[in-house]
Amino acid sequence: MAEGLARDMFGERVSVLSAGSAPAGVNPYAVRVMAENGIDLSAHTSKSVNGIDLAKVDLIITLCADEVCPIVPATVKRLHWPLPDPAPNTKSAAPNLDKDQLMDRFRTARDKISARLSNLDLNTP
Repeated sequence: MAEGLARDMFGERVSVLSAGSAPAGVNPYAVRVMAENGIDLSAHTSKSVNGIDLAKVDLIITLCADEVCPIVPATVKRLHWPLPDPAPNTKSAAPNLDKDQLMDRFRTARDKISARLSNLDLNTP
């Protein structure tokens, strides 16, 4: 969701990459809530942070809360926006949510990421 939001918001001004510490595919609920905002994630894929040369990155924004965050080179600017994963898993306190509850969780995550991206100053070193 963060990649789709950032690409939509910043366009060609920045190069946006998205990756996770344990990629598990793009969640269909993420695709649905992003479509509500006119952003198509249907062709997106889940990628591993291990596939990105972090030394060539200017800014890393980590969203991990309970999951393991990637180790980032000290020379790279890092912002940490911890957000709970909207997709419940077997370790989650609420693994048996209904469709509406899941949609709400994904909408909340989408809206929090969008708000933070809206306040991001890309010109600050």
